[in-house]
Amino acid sequence: MYALVEALYPICRSITGSGVRQSLALIGKHIPIKVTEVRSGTKVFDWVVPREWNITDAYIANASGERVHEFRDSNLHVLNYSIPVRKVLPLETLRSHIYTLPDQPDLVPYRTSYYEERWGFCMSQHALDALPPGDYTAVVESTLENGSLTYGECVLPGESDDEVLLSAHICHPSLANDNCSGLALLTLLAEELAQRRRRYTYRFLFAPGTIGAITWLALNEERVGRIKHGLVVSCVGDGGGPTYKKSRRGDALIDRAMMHVLKQNAAAPVVRDFSPYGYDERQYCSPGFNLPVGLFQRSEHGTFPEYHTSADGLGLVAPEHLEHSYQLVRTAIDILERDRLMINAQPKCEPALGARGLYATVGGDKNAAQSNMAMLWVLNFSDGEHSLLDIAERADLPFATIWQAAERLRGAALLREREPSRG
Repeated sequence: MYALVEALYPICRSITGSGVRQSLALIGKHIPIKVTEVRSGTKVFDWVVPREWNITDAYIANASGERVHEFRDSNLHVLNYSIPVRKVLPLETLRSHIYTLPDQPDLVPYRTSYYEERWGFCMSQHALDALPPGDYTAVVESTLENGSLTYGECVLPGESDDEVLLSAHICHPSLANDNCSGLALLTLLAEELAQRRRRYTYRFLFAPGTIGAITWLALNEERVGRIKHGLVVSCVGDGGGPTYKKSRRGDALIDRAMMHVLKQNAAAPVVRDFSPYGYDERQYCSPGFNLPVGLFQRSEHGTFPEYHTSADGLGLVAPEHLEHSYQLVRTAIDILERDRLMINAQPKCEPALGARGLYATVGGDKNAAQSNMAMLWVLNFSDGEHSLLDIAERADLPFATIWQAAERLRGAALLREREPSRG
């Protein structure tokens, strides 16, 4: 995962353009990707797909022709979606086109102007303060013209047409945590899930933030009813959190699964109620769709000092944090795949577990007590009304422990799955 973060990090991405296609090509080396191009000017609900933006160079040069600030050093150095410009102007005029962070004077901000035509640069406050008075040449070699918006999908069919949507935004440039980490996690998760049997169909969506999700929903409105669970993933490579933001519904299975996983596997997890601000969960959870889609992060967006700055570099992301994030999401998917309503085949009093070889007969096994208690919990609440996740929550035991107990009991013919309702 970290190697993929490293590969994605240098690419200049935006909501349209060649950077998105280049990033999808990298992801496509791991998993099959279907790329969709949506023409500029296409109406998508209340929005319109914008013109496509691409950039080849940008710089500020002093009167001697020396480049004092350039895009080639970092793709954060230019205002993302900056229109082309070539002008000579005094420093005082140039300042109005330069974005800095006075409160973080060593850092370069990430700024965009997707829907208002302007040009500009981003630099550290210290770098701006160091520029002497005089005339400067400002150059942005970019194009903004009719083209398309690009998104990619990897669909892994399952036993059911019901879908799990896993979504990550692909529009941010050199920001390692937000969101090269999310792209890498979902890519490697798809690669693993492709090798296993799947109850659900999994749809991995890599799309530009906001306009990409809106475009996908507009073009796929007839199939969104298949989405039974969903998760947006971003900022999953740093050492904060982890943080889960619930879906608009608040009690969807994905909400319960993620909260259970965090409670069992994280020291100080943070759970937020839904709010209509954040990443693309707010599009999936808009009232016209109200899909069961939550947001998983480590540090919450907008709360860590590196957010949307040049400090969100490769050093902010660590392999061990990526691994932990991966395992949390993977464990939640296991719950979605394995949660069932079960029926106790011998509900009148406890069955003789020892006689069936289900109780450990040799002492010293530190896991035996938990395993035995899990079987008792499963037997007592397998009444066709409580799912395995219900039981895990009530018993305050890891879902995997409850599921393993259920498998042992089913193997001993003491448990069976409740038949689905036909009404």
